Amino acid sequence: MPKELPRNDIPIFILAVLEAGPAHGYAIAREIDRRCEGGIVLRDGALYPALRTLEDDGLVASEWQSEASGGPPRRTYRLTEEGKSEAARRIALWRSYTQNVERILGGSPDAEPAA
Repeated sequence: MPKELPRNDIPIFILAVLEAGPAHGYAIAREIDRRCEGGIVLRDGALYPALRTLEDDGLVASEWQSEASGGPPRRTYRLTEEGKSEAARRIALWRSYTQNVERILGGSPDAEPAA
């Protein structure tokens, strides 16, 4: 049964997706879904407020791009230099956190102690 993605977790997933390169909002949402194989659900209306906050914080920049297929222009998001550093920092913290949770739950007793 898919778990709903908590609002506070959305920014790290956006940063992780944008590490692979620029993407528009719909593509970001689909990539999150693809990476977790549908196990986490991104709520409608949660993605764009998180993107705006990341942009306000200087971690993400956006620009309008015209579609080659003649479709409407789409806003494309990319990591700024500060966003790249912050993505690496947040991902390292997240991995440490999940490693500690796994040890607490007994799922990974041989895991290295996390900082």
